[in-house]
Amino acid sequence: METVVEINDAANGFVWGTFGLALLIGTGLICTVITAFFQVRHLKHWWRNTFGLIRDKARIINDAGALSQFRTFCTALCAVIGTGNIAGVSTAICVGGPGAVRWRGVAAFFGMMLKYSEIVLGMFYRRRNSVGAWSGGPMYYLQDGFGSKKHGRRFGKLLAVLFCIFTVLASFGIGNMAQINKITINVQSSFLSDVESETFLGASKVNWGIGLFLMVAMMVILIGGFRRVAAVSEKIIPLMSILYILGCVIMIFIHINQIPAAFSAIFKFAFGTDAAIGGAAGTAVQLAFITIKNGCKRGVFSNEAGLGSSVMVHTNSCSREPVHQGMWGIAEVFLDTIVICTLTALVVLTSGAIDLNTGLALEGVNDSTLVTKAFGATFGVPGEWFVVLMITLFAFTTVLGWSYYGAKATEYLFGVLSAKVYRVIFVLIIILGALMGSNLAWDISDTFNGLMMIPNLVGILVQIPLIIKLTRNYIDRRIKGKDVMPMLSYNADIQKEAISAIAKGAD
Repeated sequence: METVVEINDAANGFVWGTFGLALLIGTGLICTVITAFFQVRHLKHWWRNTFGLIRDKARIINDAGALSQFRTFCTALCAVIGTGNIAGVSTAICVGGPGAVRWRGVAAFFGMMLKYSEIVLGMFYRRRNSVGAWSGGPMYYLQDGFGSKKHGRRFGKLLAVLFCIFTVLASFGIGNMAQINKITINVQSSFLSDVESETFLGASKVNWGIGLFLMVAMMVILIGGFRRVAAVSEKIIPLMSILYILGCVIMIFIHINQIPAAFSAIFKFAFGTDAAIGGAAGTAVQLAFITIKNGCKRGVFSNEAGLGSSVMVHTNSCSREPVHQGMWGIAEVFLDTIVICTLTALVVLTSGAIDLNTGLALEGVNDSTLVTKAFGATFGVPGEWFVVLMITLFAFTTVLGWSYYGAKATEYLFGVLSAKVYRVIFVLIIILGALMGSNLAWDISDTFNGLMMIPNLVGILVQIPLIIKLTRNYIDRRIKGKDVMPMLSYNADIQKEAISAIAKGAD
């Protein structure tokens, strides 16, 4: 374990140091500028073509080998809305102070167009697999998009392979162990804190029991394949999101007198806490960097913008328009980070566990159970049960979503049969999440996120001109009403098929 920690710390320091943050925020900024701040200028358009279609058109399937736009959206949210929305927010605030919330918002604003760009490229370079279903993801726009550049073929293929390797590793971290770890901690704290348990192989038998139960439950669902995961997501995601949002709104309303102080702290401590005031300049800069880093990386942990992971789900959409599907990515980041994470942050900051004058967590505060205790202090045991239920659902659906990401990456590397072997390993890894330490689980997740992010962002930067062309083409046709030839796919046959379908009224 000590060796694992040392290796992880070294890698984490690189990917989440100045280089990683500059690459992430810089790419998001560039994607925002080249699309002329699409998320703001065309807010009404993307809102109407995402949330506005949920009741009718987004549920229509006009492609036998695809999912409806709404089911695709829910399946992507399945992996995105996880413990990062609850425990991740608490951790960011406890480590980086209230100012981390501000940087999380900044990362989300640019992350909207970063995720949009990923999905647009993924849709443009997707292709049919041997059974007629869609296959897509960063590995394909790295292989074919980056590879189409002069002298870029081998390097593009290398980046695609690296991305898939890092995706598989990340699926074990962010998509499995970190989520299971949070479920275990919260169930223990809320229901089993008084239970004295013997140990087995160095770990509590309670942890073993929770891990085995979750492992069996996951195995039962994954047997039904990707379409069962999508069907479950379509039913669970809207329900749990609405329930959690309502719960947070009620909590915030009860502590409404603390809201002005909470917002003041968010902006006041954007560059560190009061611990830096009066100290050396180096200390202040270091604390500011910690605040920014924790806000940004917890934002990526939550909405996955920059990772390229959810692209693998979005490319299963029956939509033929790359830009139209890209707008669902904007909606995804908006709901996950701007709405849900902000509400969680306000619950934390108004809970009394954070000193809003200094920006520091009070002594004895456990970031892992902070939200649970906040609800418990207001509503008693039912409040704690509510949060534990939300964390369990959020985490469990995240594990489901990431099982698909890892399987698709494994399939790209080794073929279709290897994906089945991967799923077996993925299910068995669940038990480790229940047994390992909380900090290590999160640290490993952060590292894998960063490693996965780098090849994806490089691929996006290289294809900035294509993103500009695809966005302008869509705006000219769909917003300005110009009669221009659609740009829908890199493949001439798929392009022809998509144009024909759109001409018949099937977007």
